[in-house]
Amino acid sequence: MHIAARTGLAGVGLGAAALAYSLWEAHQFTLREVRVEVLRPGSRPLRVLQLTDLHLTPRQEDKMAWVRSLAQLEPDFVILTGDLLGHMDAVPYLAKTLEPLNGTPGVFVFGSNDYWSPKTVNPFKYFVKDRTPVMSTQRLPTDELESELLNAGWQGLNNAVAEATVAGNRIDMRGVNDPHIQLDRYHEVAGDFDPDAALRLAVTHAPYSRVLDPMAADGADLIIAGHTHGGQVCIPGYGALVTNCDIDTRRAKGLSSHQGTALHVSAGLGTNPYAPIRLACPPEATMLHLLPRAH
Repeated sequence: MHIAARTGLAGVGLGAAALAYSLWEAHQFTLREVRVEVLRPGSRPLRVLQLTDLHLTPRQEDKMAWVRSLAQLEPDFVILTGDLLGHMDAVPYLAKTLEPLNGTPGVFVFGSNDYWSPKTVNPFKYFVKDRTPVMSTQRLPTDELESELLNAGWQGLNNAVAEATVAGNRIDMRGVNDPHIQLDRYHEVAGDFDPDAALRLAVTHAPYSRVLDPMAADGADLIIAGHTHGGQVCIPGYGALVTNCDIDTRRAKGLSSHQGTALHVSAGLGTNPYAPIRLACPPEATMLHLLPRAH
């Protein structure tokens, strides 16, 4: 066989193996644990569960069961950072998935896929920098989703402020609706955080600089985000190629800093249903162990 032909066949075989592995990895749900000192000195530590980017569809029984099992961890607080839906009929399945966490204090913001149904995509366009998001024309039952989350006892932070007291710690909170589709209105919630709060928390689905900058400037101790999928398709030993927003790829997932404020970006639990792959970036939920600052 000609050398070029053998090389071509080897390349095809390698590509097929990578695709098969990526399809498998998309179901290898992982709990990542992070410790971060952001609470007011003397505060009681908090265990905060972040769930994001489930992109849930009715047939994803393994994902639903795994998320339900997280209630056994008994978190003090839950943060949902959007893109929870992946199908027109997903809301009751999501409600059942989150049911074991009902009664645990929590907050939520929405992402674009809580408003618009997923559509067939060219997966290679994901790697085009600064691409304009193209949404489906089919609206999802967002009002039904919001009602379910509110009935579960969670507070909405879509361009809103709220307070909660958890384990004796008062949390001053604010959030924005999805910046990825220009729904953020940070000016409506802007202003200094309460300096006496045990935790000053800011939440967004997509970590765009235009919302991260004022959140940090207003005194947030911790900013929580999702959206990036951690890059979704990463290079082992290198990491993410894209973030699908304007933060750098080094901060595509995990704990980092933004203008001196702790920033946590979760790689999330799902994918677009039409591109159900992840490579070197397993789906994840995060347990954030919030600890008091030394000073």
